[in-house]
Amino acid sequence: MFLTAFLIGSYGYLIFIIGLLGILYKTTALFATTVYFLTLLFIYKKTLLNNLCQYLSVLKKFSWNKSRLISLLVALLTLQVLVNVVGALGPELAFDALWYHLTLPKLYLEYHSIFFIPGGLLYYSAMPKLIEMLYVGALAFGSDIFAKLIHFSFGLLTLVVLYSVSRRFLSKTLSLLVLVLFYSNLVVGWMSITAYVDLGRTFFELMAFWAFFIWYEKREKRWLLISSLMLGFAISSKLLALGSILIFLILIIYISLEQKRKLKNLLVSLFAYLSICLLVPLPWFIFSFIHTGNPVYPFFTDTYPVKPNFEIINPLTLSDPISPLYLVILPLAVFIYKKLKKEEKIIFIYSFLAIFIWFVTPQTGGGRFLLPYLPAISLISIITLQYIRIIKIKRILIGLIIFFAFFSIFYRGAANYKYIPVVLGIESKDKFLSNNLSFNYGDFYDTDGYFKNNIKEDDKVLLYGFHNLYYVNFPFTDSSFAKRGEKFNYIAVQDGNIPDRFIDWELIYYNKITGVELFTNGGKEWEY
Repeated sequence: MFLTAFLIGSYGYLIFIIGLLGILYKTTALFATTVYFLTLLFIYKKTLLNNLCQYLSVLKKFSWNKSRLISLLVALLTLQVLVNVVGALGPELAFDALWYHLTLPKLYLEYHSIFFIPGGLLYYSAMPKLIEMLYVGALAFGSDIFAKLIHFSFGLLTLVVLYSVSRRFLSKTLSLLVLVLFYSNLVVGWMSITAYVDLGRTFFELMAFWAFFIWYEKREKRWLLISSLMLGFAISSKLLALGSILIFLILIIYISLEQKRKLKNLLVSLFAYLSICLLVPLPWFIFSFIHTGNPVYPFFTDTYPVKPNFEIINPLTLSDPISPLYLVILPLAVFIYKKLKKEEKIIFIYSFLAIFIWFVTPQTGGGRFLLPYLPAISLISIITLQYIRIIKIKRILIGLIIFFAFFSIFYRGAANYKYIPVVLGIESKDKFLSNNLSFNYGDFYDTDGYFKNNIKEDDKVLLYGFHNLYYVNFPFTDSSFAKRGEKFNYIAVQDGNIPDRFIDWELIYYNKITGVELFTNGGKEWEY
């Protein structure tokens, strides 16, 4: 699995390099993707085949185990996966994906390069975007569905890794219970049907923890380096993963003190870990610094101020709620801490440090920003459950985990039901998007085909008031990043007024569903 993670990360950087060279055409992306994976398949065919056999073996054991509880847990996981895949196969509706996760890869392909987009709309173009590089390849193949399936697949990969880690501490049954507890979180279900990046970060963060734990057990330095490499990929996926560096550095100090290592060895370990973690995303930091003067833009700016947050938080009221069972089980973990084995204490410390890091950093993503740590938190929760000696309490907690799994399946099933007609081809994509996009909250779609039928390839539309640009499928420039001297011959305004200097332009089209107005000045070309 570490090979798989490395190949995913290196492919993302391959696309990044091609984009920086200014040769990021669809044909180039398709050719690079095909050659890359065929080459790797040739080089690593034996290793990849062995990994595939291992995964199939795990699935086979899941399917044919005679334990009723195991069969129930496998059924719950299977149902949750099926519910999620229905949503993943439907057109993208999620706000951030239509804002920048998909829009930026689309623009990169259209302009054949990776570039910084100034202005107040697509400022995230300066941030590390490893997962979006994968979406470039997906869009080159012609559909945002491929991008959604990539993100969905990160959730499945996380399950495979989490099961492997859990089996070091728990029985098959309890290891499956860890998976059910994690995967039934509503935030996991929601992320599984979007082209966001959080499940990608979750996968790399869990890989970093897994490698770190192997280092703790075997004391082989290479595993510490692998852990830092995985965390570097996580940071390249989402900049907020920088906070995880502190977690691992504290753990290195804790383990070194526990094992009474020399100060020199401790300092070398800390320096090596920190260096590799920052070296992996360094190209993105340089990219950001060149264009903004800030290597972690937009952090520490008025756009995205970063300051400790000590407000009292209720996980149940988060925009992306996590399972309330953590509130019940984690306090019990504190009381049984002394009973934990040394290895289990590492998971405990990691989990509570993760909660602290999440608590004091920006939480604009709600429970979604805690998602990368939920695998470890789920594991320590079930480890805690294992230590509970009162059978009735243990059974009640297991029953609650199963109950919330059913609840998640029905809740996410109801949310994803709308995708079934379009997935089956009963409903057209145009009709689906026209009925389900949130036009009052920044979405756009050419619901009646006016732009498709009237805006030619040599036209250009200047946009005002638009926010989510992914479904803008005509030549355009946005007022937030339009360059001086850039030419246009139409102006489109969404839910707003045309600027005063264009007040004499003629209104030629209005869409009451999307709130879009289109203006022209007799077809004359103007400069911004």
